Amino acid sequence: MKTKYYLTLADAEFLMEEAQKYAIEHNFKVSIAIVEETSSLLFMKRLDGASPLTTHLCLEKAKCAAISGRPSKFYEELLKSGRLGFLSMPSAQGMLEGGIPIIYEGEILGAIGVSGVQSFEDAEIAQHAIDSFFKKI
Repeated sequence: MKTKYYLTLADAEFLMEEAQKYAIEHNFKVSIAIVEETSSLLFMKRLDGASPLTTHLCLEKAKCAAISGRPSKFYEELLKSGRLGFLSMPSAQGMLEGGIPIIYEGEILGAIGVSGVQSFEDAEIAQHAIDSFFKKI
């Protein structure tokens, strides 16, 4: 039988704290979602000043990254290159940069999705939280 790694609530809280801290330090008004490997929501926050729409987008970005095991930017690039068939997918709203999978020893633990600033900054926030998480373990 195989041992399986997974995100705990304490892990999700740590990831959220790191993402929120980074966003506040850079004056980014964003929403942040953390999901587990099946894309079920573990934790979400909308920071002061973030648009209500960002709550929907950050969750969709996180779901896209968790289910696929790829950064959501991968799908944004496919769409930009003309692969418009992906627009018919149920998770098409999450196919924008800002969702990053959390992968440990080759296993997808979940993902973080961020929305509210430029897409590359959304991804930067998520990646910072993930990097901080792996430094602590």
